[in-house]
Amino acid sequence: MPRIDGRSHDELRKVTMKRNYLKYASGSCLIEMGNTRVLCTASIENTVPRFLKDTGKGWVTAEYGMIPASCTERIPREASKGKISGRTHEIQRLIGRALRAVTDLSCLGERSVWIDCDVLQGDGGTRTASITGSFVALADALSKLEKEGNLKKNPLKDYVAAVSVGIFKGEPILDLCYEEDSKAEVDMNIIMTGAGHFVEIQGTAEQNPFSKKEMDVLLSLGKQGISELIACQKRLIKLK
Repeated sequence: MPRIDGRSHDELRKVTMKRNYLKYASGSCLIEMGNTRVLCTASIENTVPRFLKDTGKGWVTAEYGMIPASCTERIPREASKGKISGRTHEIQRLIGRALRAVTDLSCLGERSVWIDCDVLQGDGGTRTASITGSFVALADALSKLEKEGNLKKNPLKDYVAAVSVGIFKGEPILDLCYEEDSKAEVDMNIIMTGAGHFVEIQGTAEQNPFSKKEMDVLLSLGKQGISELIACQKRLIKLK
């Protein structure tokens, strides 16, 4: 079945990652997956949440937002509403969990890394692109700390990336664009490490329930896509 943009069922959209995109951030990466574009930045603070005080451990956390003109209709800034939506809160926590899964917080010392993900243009897969791009921003920020002599060793233990998969018109497909995502029978987000271990799987039957066999196919597609994304990260970032 030909897809909306002409890709095969197991083909990622065109992926580009541009490091050091911003001058003042400790680490930054502009990631583009097809028409989805997310600016990921990392900032360092020499404080930790209250529950980590005097533990010697650090923290990695994230904020996520879509700029007003990122979609076809203007999205009001959440600051103007005075509260964060449930979707935003969920995505922020997801990004933080994914990055902490590959970070040795005890090596970070009592400092926090703030990851900010700003969706400049959304066409499906903004949360997964945010995770993949944020890893690059985080790696650069931690490398900078190490070079400055503020870390004894780099806290990163492995790479991490994420991708969407789903069932669209009865066929399992990789890396859904918005038009596919909005009409998919099954929608799933997969996060994995460079070693091939799962960090998180979010899977939902939007229409018809799916079988174990179908889930296995989707997981296999996701693993393939993530290995390609991590290969892109490795061209930019070399972990010791």
